[in-house]
Amino acid sequence: MLVVVHVSPSSPSALPQILARAGQLTAKHPEYLEPIEPGHIYVAPPNAHLVVSDGRCVLDPGPKLNGHRPAVDALFRSVAQEYGARSAGVVLSGVLDDGTVGLLAIKRAGGATFAQDPEEAHYPGMPTSAIEYVQPDYIATAAELGRLLAAVPLAPPLDTSSERGAMHEQHIEEVTRGATEDPQPGESIGLTCPECQGAIWVASDGQTESFRCRVGHEYTEESFAAADSARVETALWTALRALEERAALQHRMALRARDRGQRLRAYSYERSAAGATEDAIVLRDLLASFVRGADEEEVA
Repeated sequence: MLVVVHVSPSSPSALPQILARAGQLTAKHPEYLEPIEPGHIYVAPPNAHLVVSDGRCVLDPGPKLNGHRPAVDALFRSVAQEYGARSAGVVLSGVLDDGTVGLLAIKRAGGATFAQDPEEAHYPGMPTSAIEYVQPDYIATAAELGRLLAAVPLAPPLDTSSERGAMHEQHIEEVTRGATEDPQPGESIGLTCPECQGAIWVASDGQTESFRCRVGHEYTEESFAAADSARVETALWTALRALEERAALQHRMALRARDRGQRLRAYSYERSAAGATEDAIVLRDLLASFVRGADEEEVA
């Protein structure tokens, strides 16, 4: 069993120890290229994608997906390519739509798909999105999902050499992308990556849209909207700071000019300070409205 929790890249994860105390299976952060063994739980370590290849755990420091590294979609897609109909994916509580694209890849590969009942989840966004777009085979409470997962029959083993070859070719494409004129499929629509500010290409598979930049930062629809909203808020706070600093500077210059007897110059500085203050008040009101709107969207 392989587990991904979206954790901070700089924070240690205690999940392996928690899982080891909770049951009889061995839980751990895997080493790079560690063979996957039965009876083990492999938890993605902070700041690395956990993916599988040739029956081994690969710790990939590649671009973030939906702003996360590790990211569950990276694991799900690699499992779908590696194991096909013998794979299974479970989406539990979480915000936005992380996991939907990866779970869809498992379903299209013939694997079993599961989602936690949104009414039970502390954060229903992820399972709700998975249910809407993927229509999982099983929707149940966390406790029921464990029993269902254990009872699902596995398909017979298949020769996955062609899939592994495809993964290798995809890796080569990632490395050489920078040398191409059109770095990836999709449509460039004038948006930029929230992570690196590079151009974004939008690709659709008929059910979901993917937003991807040249270097490989990738977002689903809701995650891209959330990241873009955060970027807009940061820009507004930066503008507010600049206006308030300008007002303070112009006021200081007015005081110094008045002390030197330069009344006209002081008046000009005071008008400039007053204008910056008025603009800052308007922008602060706009920011408050923007933040309230973002909060209401998140609740919805």
